[in-house]
Amino acid sequence: MKYNKLGHSDLNVSEICLGTMTFGEQNSQEQSSELMTLAFDSGVNFFDVAEMYPIPPKPETQGASETHIGHWLKATGHRDKLVLATKVTGRGDRNPGLDHVRNGPRVNAKHIVQACEDSLRRLQTDVIDLYQVHWPERGCNFFGQLEYTHDDDFGFSIEETVKALSQLVDSGKVRYIGISNETPWGTCEYLRIAREENLQRIVSVQNPYNLLNRSLDVGLSEVCLREDVAVLAYSPLAFGTLSGKYLNGQLPEGSRLSISQRFGRYNKVNCEEAIGAYVALAKDQDLDPAQMALAWVNQRLPIKSNIIGATKVEQLRSNLASVDVQLSTEVLAAIDEIHQRYPNPAP
Repeated sequence: MKYNKLGHSDLNVSEICLGTMTFGEQNSQEQSSELMTLAFDSGVNFFDVAEMYPIPPKPETQGASETHIGHWLKATGHRDKLVLATKVTGRGDRNPGLDHVRNGPRVNAKHIVQACEDSLRRLQTDVIDLYQVHWPERGCNFFGQLEYTHDDDFGFSIEETVKALSQLVDSGKVRYIGISNETPWGTCEYLRIAREENLQRIVSVQNPYNLLNRSLDVGLSEVCLREDVAVLAYSPLAFGTLSGKYLNGQLPEGSRLSISQRFGRYNKVNCEEAIGAYVALAKDQDLDPAQMALAWVNQRLPIKSNIIGATKVEQLRSNLASVDVQLSTEVLAAIDEIHQRYPNPAP
């Protein structure tokens, strides 16, 4: 396993991060613990979760993913060997179905403090290594929106958000802060406010990044590279579609898309064609399609950790093996050729 510096922090995180949004829905406590143990034994020292998980979000399961991690941490005693990241839920009416989280979550001081306290309790820890804003308070193009539509309802200011997060760092409950599902402007605004107000500076941005969605490269990658902000890639397999298992209308029993249709961004125009082309390329090169897709993300310059999820041990073991796959210049060129034919079909 390789390790990278998380922005300007003193944290070194594994190239692969374990995503846990299935814990408590598709995975029981026993199954979740088995997956965490396999990841940890394979050199993964970075776990990512969120207070709203598991997916799909439901009142009866909200927080279960953190609870599963907390039980495993207590049972194993591995807390000091891990970098633990979680997220405060973004503004509820920007992502429907979350009224059960604090009667409609917002990214203001009151909600941020309460969310952090609840996460600490569920995770059974005294400190969160990386505390992230799950999505912006303001309206902007995230969660599958390609074009920006201006929204005058900014909501609570980014300055209030940064001040609340900084207070959590000052209190010792959080070590570093980050953002997620952000734009280049939003990232720059977090950096500007921290600099001008002498507040905590973000160390990371967690955004979707995969062969179907390279929109991060349009502007955000330059911001992050020049400002020393780590990019954490989520959904590197595009909700599992890049494995090829959903091609030609297949819907395997127990798969994520058979359980939840919440994420429709991966069935848009040209998605099926692009996925088919990438899977065919992988097979032509004697590569596992999922491992090729993950290895591509691993090799991209801005990415400091690749967040993978898995519901089965065999699936996780195969995905972890992507760190040993080095794509040739010929394969990378072929990937770029497919991208030219089907650019960002799933933003």
